[in-house]
Formats: sequence, C-alpha cells, structure tokens
Amino acid sequence: MQMKVVKSWVVLCLVILFGSCDNTKPNTQLNSTSKKEKVMELSKKEKVVALLNSFNTGDQTPISYINPNKYIQHNLAVGDGLAGFGEVIKHAPPGGFKANVIRAFEDGDYVFTQTEYDFFGPKIGFDVFRFEEGLIVEHWDNLIEIKPPNPSGRTQIDGATEITDKDKTEANKSIIKGFIDDVLLNHQNEKITTYINPTKYIQHNPAVADGLDGFGEAMKYFAENNLVMEYTKTHKILGEGNFVLAMSEGKFGKGEHTSFYDLFRLENGQIVEHWDVIETILPEAERKNSNGKF
Repeated sequence: MQMKVVKSWVVLCLVILFGSCDNTKPNTQLNSTSKKEKVMELSKKEKVVALLNSFNTGDQTPISYINPNKYIQHNLAVGDGLAGFGEVIKHAPPGGFKANVIRAFEDGDYVFTQTEYDFFGPKIGFDVFRFEEGLIVEHWDNLIEIKPPNPSGRTQIDGATEITDKDKTEANKSIIKGFIDDVLLNHQNEKITTYINPTKYIQHNPAVADGLDGFGEAMKYFAENNLVMEYTKTHKILGEGNFVLAMSEGKFGKGEHTSFYDLFRLENGQIVEHWDVIETILPEAERKNSNGKF
C-alpha cells in the first residue's frame, strides 16, 4: 500500500504536467466541471489540509488544488513548479512520506500550517501556501528535525490548538509586529513584558524552558558562548484569531544566514505561547530554484 501511495503521486504529477493519455472516456468535460465545482466548495484551509493528508492516503484529488501552470516554490532544496514537486515525490523512500497536520490557519489568500512529517526522517514543519482564484500558486516552508522535549517537558507541537478571537486577528498581528520590531529587531528589552505575559509564557522551542526566566537563560547562554540570534527583517506576518505566524530573516548560532518561523498564541493582547522552526538558508550555489527563501 505504501509504495502504491508514492506511485499514485508520481503518476498524477505527470498527468497534470503533460495531460492525460486517455482521450476516449465519455463525459470528460462534465466530469471535469463536477470536480471543479466540488473543489470550489472547499475552503482554502480545507484544500491545504487535504493536500498534506494525501501523503498518507494517496488520494489524487488534492493535486488539482495546485495551479498546474503557476506554482512558485520557495523551498530552496526543491525545483520550481510541479515538475520540482514531482521530482521530490519520485525520490521518496520505500515507505513514502507521511504528514500529520497539527494546526491549520487561514488569512485571506494565505493558509499556514504546522505539521509533523516523516519526510526523509521525522521533522516538524511550517508551510505557507498562497492562493489565486481558488488554486495554490505559491509555497514557503521551514523544516527542522524532531527534538526531545525541552527543559519544561514540552514538545515542538503540543499545546493549545483552538482558534478563538477571530475578531482580533488584525490587532493580534499588529502586536506581534510591534514585538518583533521593538524587542527582536531593535533590542528594546524593557518592553518585553508589554508583549509577553510575565506570569504565563509557554515555550515549545526544544532548547528553552517556560517563562521569561527560560527566555533569559537562553539569551545568557548565547552571550556566554559567542552565539547569535539576530533578527534583521520580517517578511510576512499572518494570523487567524489568537494565532499569529511571523516569517523573519536573520542570523543564528555562529552567524549562519537563517530563516525564523515563529508561531505565537495570544490572550488579552499578550503572547502566552510560542512555537518555532529555525532553518539555515541554503547558499545560492546549492539552491534548486531562484525564487528566494521569502
């Protein structure tokens, strides 16, 4: 069954790229119209979740949610378009890939997800998809290997999942922009408690404990070991209700060019929970597309 899943993905990618070999079936136009109407009934979020779940099921329908003529890829290890996507699928291990969507959010033309993957090994990933006219036309992601629980016993994916306060989406996005601008970019540390709840801060970074004390200890460790965590630019801030994702660029560790994806949960205008994926950005010589990380 697992090999069939991988093969069905490869076959469908080829069909979408080059067209079906069978032009003899009756009612082709009618079937195509019916499928299109069904696709349009789904929300953008539902389409993305179905696409990711199809790694597990081999369901071919969700591939039709991707625009076959325009698919801009920002994973720098993957070629552009559906051809690049299909090439990755062809090199899947014998057991295929697996995906378990933990959280999914929708913000206008964007859907962003947090997913537990078996993708060339166990990984945690944030994916961002952009839609045009109901179809996916662009994709960004950050991936990291699964780590043991952090000093507070929390994993990279556990914690709250319920989306609330949808009427506060824009306000919460503004709060996160302020936090990144003031604290992470401009180092105004005296404002930390303006943005982060000082008595409730749940941390899912695999190396950092809960609370502001955990945050402070992590920063102390970096300073004592000549390591850096430097944010230089925020490219996107997306949100739905009490959850906000920030996609930022900077330097990490020994100064490697880095992509930061930070997911925040807010309560009453303050950050109370945080997940992240920090990924080194591939140098230009190793990239398989020229679209840039962001």
